[in-house]
Amino acid sequence: MHLTSRTEWLAAQQAGEYLAPSLQTEGFIHCSTEHQIVRVANSFYSGQHGLVLLVIDPERLRPDLRWEPPAHPTPQADLPPSDERFPHLYGPLNLEAVIRVVDFEPNPDGRFSLPPL
Repeated sequence: MHLTSRTEWLAAQQAGEYLAPSLQTEGFIHCSTEHQIVRVANSFYSGQHGLVLLVIDPERLRPDLRWEPPAHPTPQADLPPSDERFPHLYGPLNLEAVIRVVDFEPNPDGRFSLPPL
């Protein structure tokens, strides 16, 4: 899964591929599993609106997907220290790998919960 804005997703559909800003600055696109995404969203996107979850089928990906430690562990994040690995996509996300797009709005308190997938 990858969390992005609805605006960026619409732009990707026009462009024919999704290029997250992190691909330019860090060399990969940050992704998460279903079990990781809510913690990530609450740590880095709390209270933000207009987001969507891109549900990705790894079998359909063209770029390399690597499982690595968190790229930006921060003290303020809700991510406890661990040896947990996150999926990082090393190239533009090809649109046919996105099998579902789910609106991802925060609860009234600004925190996220996993919507039905």
